[in-house]
Amino acid sequence: MKNYIYIVIIFAGSLFSACNDDYYDTSNNPLSYGESYIDIQFSTDKALYSPGEAVHFSLSNVPDGAKLRYTHLGKTISEESLTSKTWTWTPPNEDFKGYMAVVYTVENGVEKIHNNIAVDVSSDWAKFPRYGFVSDYEKMKDVFIKHNVEILNRYHINGLQFYDWLYDHQRPFAGTVERPADSWPDIFYRTNYLSTIKSYIAEAKKRDMKTMFYNLCYGATKDAAADGVSEEWYIFKDRDHAEKDYHDLSGGRSHIWITDPGNKQWQDYLIARNKDVYQVFDFDGYHIDQLGWRGDRYDYQGNSIDMPKTYNSFIKAMKAAEPNKRLLFNAVGGYGQESIANAPVDFLYVEVWGARDGDNPEMSYADMISLMRDNVSESNPEKNIVLAAYMNYNVNSVGFVNKPGVLLVNSAIFAWGGSHLELGEHYLINEYFPSNNLQMRADLGKALINYYDFMVAYQNLLRDGGDFQTAFVDFENPTIITNNWSPAIGEVSVVGKKVNGKDIFHLINFKGANSMVWRDPKGTQTEPELIESPVVDITVSGIPSKIWFASPDVDGGVAKELSFTQSGNKVKLTLPSLKYWDMVVVEY
Repeated sequence: MKNYIYIVIIFAGSLFSACNDDYYDTSNNPLSYGESYIDIQFSTDKALYSPGEAVHFSLSNVPDGAKLRYTHLGKTISEESLTSKTWTWTPPNEDFKGYMAVVYTVENGVEKIHNNIAVDVSSDWAKFPRYGFVSDYEKMKDVFIKHNVEILNRYHINGLQFYDWLYDHQRPFAGTVERPADSWPDIFYRTNYLSTIKSYIAEAKKRDMKTMFYNLCYGATKDAAADGVSEEWYIFKDRDHAEKDYHDLSGGRSHIWITDPGNKQWQDYLIARNKDVYQVFDFDGYHIDQLGWRGDRYDYQGNSIDMPKTYNSFIKAMKAAEPNKRLLFNAVGGYGQESIANAPVDFLYVEVWGARDGDNPEMSYADMISLMRDNVSESNPEKNIVLAAYMNYNVNSVGFVNKPGVLLVNSAIFAWGGSHLELGEHYLINEYFPSNNLQMRADLGKALINYYDFMVAYQNLLRDGGDFQTAFVDFENPTIITNNWSPAIGEVSVVGKKVNGKDIFHLINFKGANSMVWRDPKGTQTEPELIESPVVDITVSGIPSKIWFASPDVDGGVAKELSFTQSGNKVKLTLPSLKYWDMVVVEY
């Protein structure tokens, strides 16, 4: 949602106007650089793979006596000795499965994990979307574009939103199909280069990442009449078409004047413009944005407009015109989701602001998850969801993203089956994507690699159906209090789920947290207390054949089988530890 703030724009502009080649050096890259460089030690060549396709691995250091294990949901598929820094593996010929490759040695009879990485075998990104972004299209050397995409690939990002790549909303690029301009100013006077956009698309496609161009479903700039936009296509604040609706962009080249997305002539006009886009750029699809609820609005004839209904019509028109292109639509705060979700969008995308009737800056973790679950329930349940959830939103100074806030919110989103739009050339901190005054420290960057590996390796438990259920976990230590989600300060929150006969228990640690506001707006969320080797009682639904544990905070998420004793409908076991998020899986 374009909700720009003038002071942010000035700051962002000063950053980019001062850029030179050194800015894009790997030692200064905003995504990969914090207090120290994030060294990508273990990588794959793509973000996802088709069934039967070979995975190409690269490992920077192979320990003496190294062994390699491939697993799926804690079960070993195969093992072998590892002697080379590069190799290939062909996963089982099944679609929509997550795997983990684990490098380990055995020292004095004890297994030591050295490194691991996840693999997604999926023929369609829409099944398990992991969405990222790009937003800077300065004149850039290919080596730096390649490096940025390489980093995003390590996080298994399988789709990119190209934010504010365009010239005008009604005329996305300057020039013509036959002679597109080499560069053009975006709406805030940043210079976008054709070569940079094309290079980003090409590099993303090498990694099998989908590329989605950003634009609103409505909107035209002040000179749109010269481009053929009719006065009768706009939305008005009154029935007499005396006052056109617009979105104020102070500091930009123009306000955005709102057109009617349900108007057939506007749809046909934009379809023609999009055909031009697809001829010039090899985009995979269209990321459609809106501006949320705008109050009572009217068309040129004075008819009241049902905005969510127009979204459905707009999406269907775009799909009919380009059936092979992908579509996404931003349900701002959930607005219009019922109409959006039942249109041909690849998956659900929600920009999280607060309650549906307005912004709520104090929205809690529980509120956010309720919003996410409500949006999922309004769609085909097979459609997964991505949240554009902006962290540390009220921090305007230059500094770093707060690690505890990010990892707690990701623990909640991932455990409940969602994904988080947060990674691009830099960490995403507000709705104006180029803003990058907060960067990632290296420790957060490394931790997020583990979290994204975890989301991919266990996607068949996290995001592949199943039913959430009441779950009970009690710690033997009476000072550790649990709750069955909703979370509370000082407690461990339990999220239960049943997937293919397995009982899943997610433990999210708010012991030591100082706030239940998910956005961590001032970057002050505190790190949860480490709970070492806790003994827990878990209520189960049968006689377990196996219980195993995995956590993105322990050995990169590698699964560990746990011993247990059972008494009635409870089992007692010892977890390795609990920092932010643990998952316990009970098989029968």
